[in-house]
Amino acid sequence: MSDSIDLTYVRTEMLPEQTPPTNAIGAVRWVRENLFNGILNSILTILSILAVIWIVMAIGPWLMNSIWNSDSLSQCREILTAAGSVNHEGTHGACWGVIKERWPQLLFGFYPSELYWRPTVTFVMMCIAIAPILFPSVPRKVLWFSAAYPFLAVFMLWGGSIWVTITAALGFFLGFAALTGLAGFGTLVATTGAILIPILYWLFGWTPLSDGLTNIMPWGIEPVTTSDFGGFMLSIIIGLSGIVLSLPLGILFALGRQSNMVLIKTVSVVFIEFIRGVPLITLLFTASLLLNYFLPPGTNFDLVLRVIIMVTLFATAYMAEVIRGGLAALPRGQYEAADALGLDYWKAQRLIIMPQALKISIPGIVNTFIGLFKDTTLVVFIGLMDPIGLASAIRANSAWQGIYWELFIFIGAVFWIFCFSMSRYSMHLERRLKTDHK
Repeated sequence: MSDSIDLTYVRTEMLPEQTPPTNAIGAVRWVRENLFNGILNSILTILSILAVIWIVMAIGPWLMNSIWNSDSLSQCREILTAAGSVNHEGTHGACWGVIKERWPQLLFGFYPSELYWRPTVTFVMMCIAIAPILFPSVPRKVLWFSAAYPFLAVFMLWGGSIWVTITAALGFFLGFAALTGLAGFGTLVATTGAILIPILYWLFGWTPLSDGLTNIMPWGIEPVTTSDFGGFMLSIIIGLSGIVLSLPLGILFALGRQSNMVLIKTVSVVFIEFIRGVPLITLLFTASLLLNYFLPPGTNFDLVLRVIIMVTLFATAYMAEVIRGGLAALPRGQYEAADALGLDYWKAQRLIIMPQALKISIPGIVNTFIGLFKDTTLVVFIGLMDPIGLASAIRANSAWQGIYWELFIFIGAVFWIFCFSMSRYSMHLERRLKTDHK
């Protein structure tokens, strides 16, 4: 029977390897598939190339004729006019001399120049403190420094007596001691004690204790007032504080909004909806003008601290909704699996529910962080000299009156570096936590 089967169509030897067509490899393939894949794609590519050429031709000469060494806008224009007369044509260019002359002010505001080392060291310590949080390869022991960093940063930036910072940190230790000591009385009692005891200590015990220790041992460094803060240093302080504080508070309010306890759910819903319905600038004016009316007479509540509180509350409301979206995206089976394992509410949230919800919410969380950092420029409306406010102050000086683009381009570029870095890290974190291998 096998003799009747015709196998002449079956190849008996392998063909030798051949090079692929030139239009299927390398740059030619990429261009064909990504830039000229169809009529519409080709038209859009050509229009984009023409737009880029037009932008380069319009901005290129202005950037190529940049002036870096000038003490005023008039001197910069004189240099450009002289260059134009030599070339027998009109010359216009960017006057970057304002950045070269005023960059310390844009970075540090009116902070004393002899103390620039303090915010610089604080920034370096910030990079070390956030390293173990962002990168798992960093030794976990560095987390102890991360926990102490907020108090070190306050002491380095504001100065004054070291006992003010140490006694303020004591309130958190009292809260932790209350949480562990009252754990046997139930979660609600322990949590309430961990919140009330530090608040009572800060209201009634902190100031007498710090003043007494300062009188006995007056250790400290030169104080700097909030009015000297400004520039990107101020934006980083407000932005970083809001980011660090809004995430855990947002988690709590997201859980509170889904709670079965009527009081906790009502408080969470009212807080979230009220804050989301009020513009940030209104909250900043409240922090600047009205917050002191709710404090005891004679209380000196730092303006930057008031702004940090309001910015944190504003970001917390949006963060809570982002995290609630992550919680809502989880299938019901995850909650049932936690119940089947016999885990209580907090262990289920910590080990099963919240890690998955936060993973789902990473893009929304980072988007909220980026928006928060850019919104720090709104503090200019309440008298704090952020980079935009300093740009206005620089342009009010007779030497640089009339200059615009150079200052705003520099400020925009610095903000872009911070925001782009957060976006890139978000993508890195998503890839690192990706568990579905599709």
